[in-house]
Amino acid sequence: MPLNPSSSLFHLLNAPVKPGRIIWLGVRPGRREAVVPVQKIDLDLSQGVIGDRYSRAAGSRQVTLIQAEHLEAIASHLGRSEVGPADLRRNIVTRGINLLALKEKRFRIGSAVLETTGECHPCSRMEEILGAGGYNAVRGLGGITARVVAIGTVRVDDELAPIEPET
Repeated sequence: MPLNPSSSLFHLLNAPVKPGRIIWLGVRPGRREAVVPVQKIDLDLSQGVIGDRYSRAAGSRQVTLIQAEHLEAIASHLGRSEVGPADLRRNIVTRGINLLALKEKRFRIGSAVLETTGECHPCSRMEEILGAGGYNAVRGLGGITARVVAIGTVRVDDELAPIEPET
């Protein structure tokens, strides 16, 4: 059920969100293959991230994003000095923006436009990759999934900014 546009919660959820930056990009070339860090990715409506193993899967999980701040929290939960973005097998790492504030919103990233489709929950491989407790360390911190709304290219250091709803 949609929120009443005159409610306080509606206004809070639609309050401005400051933009963030892209600090890392990666593609997953194949199942269980190492994630390859890249300087740019091309996004397509039907394929998502070109060259990613999920590139043939049009739908709600075309692109995965996580905050660098959450990588730091996950590392802390595991008693490690760091957890790398490739460990979580995400496509895009951001800094300076709360990705959950983009829930049910569209956002511009590089020259592309994406739409948040959900949270990116951990899978059982987190225990294998991060060790005992890996799954629980990632819970609630795994980032978001998105679909491509307008094709484009994303580069390291590009801005990620929400597209404010028209009033």
